[in-house]
Amino acid sequence: MDINKILKAQYLEVVDNQLKTGEPPETRTTLERLLEAGASKEKARLLIAQCVAVELNRVMKENTSFNTALFVQNLNRFP
Repeated sequence: MDINKILKAQYLEVVDNQLKTGEPPETRTTLERLLEAGASKEKARLLIAQCVAVELNRVMKENTSFNTALFVQNLNRFP
């Protein structure tokens, strides 16, 4: 069992759920911005998933809730 592949799949599932529900809306905005900048859809999803991973790592490390504002702040760092 490759834990990295499992985590990657889970993070991408979070991204896909955010895109599906529209929450937070900045996920869709970031996807569109990355696509316009020339990223493939897969690459854009992976970049957004990295932001998910960063925030979930913080949640586990600090034993706190998901902070949408920090997540969006990370998304806004992309071109």
